[in-house]
Amino acid sequence: MESMDMNQLVALQQSLTFLGSIGGLALALLGAGLAAVLSGIGSAKGTGIAGEAGTGLLCEDPSKFGKVMILQVIPGTQGLYGLVVWFFAVFRMGLLSGTLPDLTIAQGMQYFVACLPMALGGLFSAIAQGRVAAGSINILAKKPDDWSKGMVLCITVEFYAILSLLASMLMIINISA
Repeated sequence: MESMDMNQLVALQQSLTFLGSIGGLALALLGAGLAAVLSGIGSAKGTGIAGEAGTGLLCEDPSKFGKVMILQVIPGTQGLYGLVVWFFAVFRMGLLSGTLPDLTIAQGMQYFVACLPMALGGLFSAIAQGRVAAGSINILAKKPDDWSKGMVLCITVEFYAILSLLASMLMIINISA
Protein backbone atom coordinates (compact mmCIF):
# COMPACT_ATOMS: atom_id res chain seq x y z
CA MET A 1 0.00 0.00 0.00
CA GLU A 2 2.82 2.42 0.87
CA SER A 3 4.64 1.73 -2.42
CA MET A 4 1.42 2.56 -4.26
CA ASP A 5 1.28 5.90 -2.48
CA MET A 6 4.95 6.51 -3.27
CA ASN A 7 4.38 5.66 -6.97
CA GLN A 8 1.46 8.04 -7.07
CA LEU A 9 3.55 10.76 -5.46
CA VAL A 10 6.36 10.26 -8.00
CA ALA A 11 3.84 10.37 -10.89
CA LEU A 12 2.31 13.56 -9.47
CA GLN A 13 5.73 15.16 -9.08
CA GLN A 14 6.66 14.26 -12.67
CA SER A 15 3.41 15.66 -14.05
CA LEU A 16 3.83 18.87 -12.04
CA THR A 17 7.40 19.21 -13.31
CA PHE A 18 6.15 18.72 -16.88
CA LEU A 19 3.25 21.12 -16.34
CA GLY A 20 5.60 23.61 -14.74
CA SER A 21 8.08 23.44 -17.60
CA ILE A 22 5.66 23.86 -20.51
CA GLY A 23 2.34 24.48 -18.80
CA GLY A 24 2.51 28.26 -18.65
CA LEU A 25 3.34 28.59 -22.32
CA ALA A 26 0.78 25.96 -23.29
CA LEU A 27 -1.99 27.75 -21.38
CA ALA A 28 -1.04 31.10 -22.91
CA LEU A 29 -0.95 29.69 -26.43
CA LEU A 30 -4.26 27.92 -25.88
CA GLY A 31 -5.88 31.21 -24.87
CA ALA A 32 -4.40 33.08 -27.82
CA GLY A 33 -5.38 30.30 -30.19
CA LEU A 34 -8.94 30.26 -28.89
CA ALA A 35 -9.22 34.02 -29.44
CA ALA A 36 -8.29 33.58 -33.10
CA VAL A 37 -10.11 30.32 -33.80
CA LEU A 38 -13.41 30.94 -32.02
CA SER A 39 -13.69 34.46 -33.42
CA GLY A 40 -12.92 33.05 -36.86
CA ILE A 41 -15.56 30.35 -36.48
CA GLY A 42 -18.10 32.98 -35.44
CA SER A 43 -17.18 35.16 -38.42
CA ALA A 44 -17.44 32.25 -40.83
CA LYS A 45 -20.86 31.37 -39.46
CA GLY A 46 -22.04 35.00 -39.41
CA THR A 47 -20.88 35.82 -42.91
CA GLY A 48 -22.39 32.55 -44.08
CA ILE A 49 -25.78 33.42 -42.61
CA ALA A 50 -25.72 36.85 -44.25
CA GLY A 51 -24.43 35.39 -47.51
CA GLU A 52 -27.29 32.90 -47.67
CA ALA A 53 -29.79 35.73 -47.28
CA GLY A 54 -27.91 37.81 -49.84
CA THR A 55 -27.93 35.15 -52.54
CA GLY A 56 -31.71 35.06 -52.49
CA LEU A 57 -31.91 38.79 -53.07
CA LEU A 58 -29.19 38.76 -55.73
CA CYS A 59 -31.13 36.16 -57.74
CA GLU A 60 -33.93 38.70 -58.00
CA ASP A 61 -31.88 41.90 -58.26
CA PRO A 62 -28.15 41.57 -59.06
CA SER A 63 -27.76 45.37 -59.03
CA LYS A 64 -27.81 45.28 -55.20
CA PHE A 65 -24.58 43.30 -55.02
CA GLY A 66 -22.50 46.12 -53.48
CA LYS A 67 -24.90 46.72 -50.62
CA VAL A 68 -25.38 42.99 -50.00
CA MET A 69 -21.60 42.52 -49.93
CA ILE A 70 -21.18 45.27 -47.34
CA LEU A 71 -23.82 43.68 -45.12
CA GLN A 72 -22.25 40.25 -45.53
CA VAL A 73 -18.72 41.39 -44.70
CA ILE A 74 -19.64 43.11 -41.43
CA PRO A 75 -19.76 39.89 -39.31
CA GLY A 76 -16.26 39.08 -40.55
CA THR A 77 -14.64 41.76 -38.41
CA GLN A 78 -14.68 39.59 -35.30
CA GLY A 79 -12.32 37.15 -36.97
CA LEU A 80 -9.92 40.02 -37.56
CA TYR A 81 -10.25 41.16 -33.95
CA GLY A 82 -9.47 37.63 -32.77
CA LEU A 83 -6.38 37.55 -34.93
CA VAL A 84 -5.27 40.91 -33.50
CA VAL A 85 -5.63 39.55 -29.95
CA TRP A 86 -3.71 36.39 -30.94
CA PHE A 87 -0.89 38.42 -32.46
CA PHE A 88 -0.72 40.85 -29.56
CA ALA A 89 -0.70 38.04 -26.98
CA VAL A 90 2.04 36.16 -28.85
CA PHE A 91 4.02 39.39 -29.13
CA ARG A 92 3.65 40.15 -25.39
CA MET A 93 4.63 36.57 -24.49
CA GLY A 94 7.90 37.13 -26.33
CA LEU A 95 7.40 34.38 -28.90
CA LEU A 96 8.41 36.67 -31.75
CA SER A 97 11.89 37.12 -30.30
CA GLY A 98 12.95 33.72 -31.62
CA THR A 99 13.19 31.96 -28.27
CA LEU A 100 10.58 30.13 -26.24
CA PRO A 101 9.49 32.25 -23.30
CA ASP A 102 9.59 30.77 -19.82
CA LEU A 103 6.08 31.53 -18.54
CA THR A 104 4.90 30.41 -15.17
CA ILE A 105 1.58 28.63 -14.90
CA ALA A 106 0.16 31.78 -13.30
CA GLN A 107 1.29 33.91 -16.25
CA GLY A 108 -0.04 31.34 -18.70
CA MET A 109 -3.38 31.38 -16.94
CA GLN A 110 -3.40 35.18 -17.10
CA TYR A 111 -2.93 35.10 -20.89
CA PHE A 112 -5.56 32.36 -21.20
CA VAL A 113 -8.13 34.35 -19.22
CA ALA A 114 -7.22 37.61 -20.97
CA CYS A 115 -7.95 36.06 -24.37
CA LEU A 116 -11.34 34.64 -23.35
CA PRO A 117 -13.38 37.85 -23.82
CA MET A 118 -12.37 38.02 -27.48
CA ALA A 119 -12.72 34.28 -27.99
CA LEU A 120 -16.25 34.09 -26.63
CA GLY A 121 -17.34 37.63 -27.51
CA GLY A 122 -16.11 37.18 -31.07
CA LEU A 123 -17.80 33.80 -31.47
CA PHE A 124 -21.23 34.84 -30.26
CA SER A 125 -21.33 38.42 -31.54
CA ALA A 126 -20.34 37.40 -35.08
CA ILE A 127 -23.15 34.86 -35.26
CA ALA A 128 -25.65 37.36 -33.85
CA GLN A 129 -24.39 40.00 -36.25
CA GLY A 130 -24.80 37.59 -39.16
CA ARG A 131 -28.45 37.15 -38.22
CA VAL A 132 -28.93 40.91 -38.00
CA ALA A 133 -27.20 41.33 -41.37
CA ALA A 134 -29.55 38.73 -42.87
CA GLY A 135 -32.49 40.73 -41.55
CA SER A 136 -30.94 43.88 -42.94
CA ILE A 137 -30.74 42.23 -46.35
CA ASN A 138 -34.51 41.75 -46.06
CA ILE A 139 -34.82 45.51 -45.49
CA LEU A 140 -32.72 46.07 -48.59
CA ALA A 141 -35.02 43.77 -50.59
CA LYS A 142 -38.27 45.42 -49.51
CA LYS A 143 -37.26 49.03 -48.90
CA PRO A 144 -33.96 49.71 -50.69
CA ASP A 145 -33.84 53.32 -49.55
CA ASP A 146 -33.84 52.21 -45.89
CA TRP A 147 -30.89 49.80 -46.11
CA SER A 148 -28.74 52.11 -43.97
CA LYS A 149 -31.07 51.38 -41.05
CA GLY A 150 -29.98 47.77 -41.30
CA MET A 151 -26.37 48.92 -41.21
CA VAL A 152 -27.02 50.77 -37.95
CA LEU A 153 -28.52 47.61 -36.47
CA CYS A 154 -25.43 45.63 -37.49
CA ILE A 155 -23.12 48.24 -36.01
CA THR A 156 -24.96 47.98 -32.69
CA VAL A 157 -23.84 44.35 -32.44
CA GLU A 158 -20.33 45.36 -33.54
CA PHE A 159 -20.06 47.53 -30.44
CA TYR A 160 -20.01 44.41 -28.24
CA ALA A 161 -17.32 42.79 -30.35
CA ILE A 162 -15.25 45.95 -29.89
CA LEU A 163 -15.82 45.77 -26.13
CA SER A 164 -14.54 42.18 -26.17
CA LEU A 165 -11.47 43.29 -28.12
CA LEU A 166 -10.87 46.12 -25.68
CA ALA A 167 -11.26 43.89 -22.63
CA SER A 168 -8.77 41.33 -23.97
CA MET A 169 -6.25 43.96 -25.04
CA LEU A 170 -6.35 45.80 -21.71
CA MET A 171 -5.88 42.57 -19.78
CA ILE A 172 -2.99 41.44 -22.00
CA ILE A 173 -1.29 44.82 -21.60
CA ASN A 174 -1.44 44.46 -17.82
CA ILE A 175 0.14 41.01 -17.61
CA SER A 176 3.52 41.47 -15.96
CA ALA A 177 6.46 39.83 -17.65
